[in-house]
Amino acid sequence: MSESEHLLLSLSLVLVLGIGAQWVAWKLRIPSIVLLLTIGILAGPISELVLGWLQLNGHWPKRLIDPDAMFGDLLFPGVAIAVALVLFEGGLGLRVADLKRIGVPLRNLLTTGAAITWLLSSLGAYFLLEMNWSVALLLGAILVVTGPTVVQPLLRQIRPSGDAGPVAKWEGIVIDPVGAVAALLVYEIAPAIDAGALSAMVQGIVYMLGTTCLVGGVCGALGSWILVQVLKRNLVPDFLDSPIVVLMVVAAFATANLIVHESGLVAVTIMGIVLANQKTQVLHAVIEFKERLTVLLVSSLFILLAARLELSNITGLGWRAWVFVALLIVVVRPVAVALSTIGTKLNWRERTFLAWMAPRGIVAASVASIFGLALGEEAAQLAPVMFLVIICTVTVYGLTSGPLARALGLAVASPQGVLIAGAHPLAREIALALQSSGVQVLLVDTNFNNVQTARMAGLSAQFASILSERLMNEIDLWGIGRFFALTPNVEVNSLACAHFGTLFGRAEVYQLSPPTTGRARIETGQEHLRGRVLFTQMTTYETLRDRLLAGGAVKKTKITAEFDQAAFEKQYGASAIPLFVLRGEGQWTVVTADKKLQLKAGQTLVSLVEAKVIATQTAEATEAKIAEKSE
Repeated sequence: MSESEHLLLSLSLVLVLGIGAQWVAWKLRIPSIVLLLTIGILAGPISELVLGWLQLNGHWPKRLIDPDAMFGDLLFPGVAIAVALVLFEGGLGLRVADLKRIGVPLRNLLTTGAAITWLLSSLGAYFLLEMNWSVALLLGAILVVTGPTVVQPLLRQIRPSGDAGPVAKWEGIVIDPVGAVAALLVYEIAPAIDAGALSAMVQGIVYMLGTTCLVGGVCGALGSWILVQVLKRNLVPDFLDSPIVVLMVVAAFATANLIVHESGLVAVTIMGIVLANQKTQVLHAVIEFKERLTVLLVSSLFILLAARLELSNITGLGWRAWVFVALLIVVVRPVAVALSTIGTKLNWRERTFLAWMAPRGIVAASVASIFGLALGEEAAQLAPVMFLVIICTVTVYGLTSGPLARALGLAVASPQGVLIAGAHPLAREIALALQSSGVQVLLVDTNFNNVQTARMAGLSAQFASILSERLMNEIDLWGIGRFFALTPNVEVNSLACAHFGTLFGRAEVYQLSPPTTGRARIETGQEHLRGRVLFTQMTTYETLRDRLLAGGAVKKTKITAEFDQAAFEKQYGASAIPLFVLRGEGQWTVVTADKKLQLKAGQTLVSLVEAKVIATQTAEATEAKIAEKSE
């Protein structure tokens, strides 16, 4: 195999395996990071052993994926830019309004918690791993980092209630530049540490902290201001919005790093937070693009960095390294969270969840690899220990944080609740039918009268725009896993489905079919829909509204062996519009146009029935009672 063919195969494998792992992890409902690390190790060091055992090294490359051979000196600069983009995208999800609730515990975690983690990790590295003080302090500084590349996918999957989720999200993003800057401080003052020169250490720390924060803050704020002005004044066409954002992020990152090393991570984090909280420019398309780009970057980065591993380096660490990792999980993190949350409003469940949420990710791996190369033999253990920490923490937290959250009552395994756009009479009837069957329901409407009426009917309702970014960040979606767009506006329904598709997944967002007067209009109208079509292709908002206004009602029908689906269709025909199927204990299925309705005995069908059918059934029931009495 030629060198060019090898490179083509390796690059293809990185993309195919990375995105494929994300897909498989989504299907199996397991953390994608666990699968990405496993695939990276299999395609890297394990494949080297297999190819050698099969004696195929002469025909195949040394490894299926060999990042150093693929990228050479460009590997770590490329990783640094990718990490910058990931941190920027994470910053776009942070809202300053959250700080009103979580400001105190977050501040404590970023200061007290980071200091405790640094101190205890450094002590463990010095005594257990027998590193010298400068390398031990460097490892401790890197271990301060948790990482949005791991934390955010876990939070999206778990969706914890209360303040635990926002605290973990903010910490996972903001702590990355804090840890990177701390590692840089240790690296720069390492000679003073080894010499025990206290005054030189203090001067170095003050100077590095001041310059890094100043340069990073200025570059980040300036970059976000320039970007807002460019987009606000329409200086670029719409199709260049996302590329221009990438351009500005990379420019701010590189400029800051050229002035002060590692200040680029501070710059991109601040840039993301500033853009997320400015009110003059809406960045929906940019945010959507960045989310897609982040998935691609995270998938590729984890596979590339895992494929660089040398199994001998990890297996050669010995039992001390495993004890060190165990201490990080069961001692260091719980102690840091416990001391940081004393006196805060977090309850014990939220504190317990945060104490079990500290996986390390891409930033920790890249920073450890970069400083490990810079220090040479002096820090030979640095990268292997960090990868062992990443593998163990990702696996432990990834597989157990979800069950822990559910055991603590902060999350549910399969959320069955539904968020409904609209609180008009039709939406209220559907919501009441679901709520009476044990399904959690939340309605959102911009009509205050609709919201008040819904609340008086015993429904949870929010007065807000369904397209509001504030709504996405402020409402409690605990127990909710589906979205219904029931407004009379087709465009709003489509935009809302796109808005919530990233949260609930495309398969769990639904909208009504657009108005139509014929089959051709249906096919044309469906082209721009972003959610699955509710009920049937012919069921529009107008259809349901008119039937309800004419006296129709939502009716539950128990399906039995005697009264099966065929009997239901024979009795009701086209007079009933199936809405959803109840399977008991809050479990239910939405009736959609893309899936044929198949009922089984024991299920309950909820449908919207015409007034004349209700009148007929009422009359028949009355006659039956009269006949029974006369007998």
